[in-house]
Amino acid sequence: MREGTRLGIDVGTVRIGVSRSDRSGFLASPLETVARAEDGSDIARLAALVVEHEAIEVISGLPLALSGRHTASTDDAVGFAERLAAAIAVPVRLVDERLSTVTATSALRQSGKNSKKSRTVVDQSAAAIILQHALDAERSSGRPAGNPIKPPSA
Repeated sequence: MREGTRLGIDVGTVRIGVSRSDRSGFLASPLETVARAEDGSDIARLAALVVEHEAIEVISGLPLALSGRHTASTDDAVGFAERLAAAIAVPVRLVDERLSTVTATSALRQSGKNSKKSRTVVDQSAAAIILQHALDAERSSGRPAGNPIKPPSA
């Protein structure tokens, strides 16, 4: 297992949930929620978090339909990941995120929290679930999980 903190992101149309791992890459935890912004401040905030947490990579959720097909959300998440990859010095990987938000919402409901009032917490929890999935997959296979994003050519 590679040593170093990783950031996980769950990209939505309104918010981006962010999580981080410990340096050993064993455990993912919710970190914060970043508002999507057309002015690029969302990318700038994520880039600052990469530097602040000395992240070795960013794991971005890839929203697919249950059938595995691409959707409009898939295209949005891939485009966002490409823009992020072009703005930071560490790799960005896409990892299947099917049911991560459902799992996060269910876990919050079971803990007695109202998911409508806790949307930012749901986003962070979904990002932690995505990141934890990637960490577990890397630990079991010995290889980084997901597909790397190649920044667009200049």
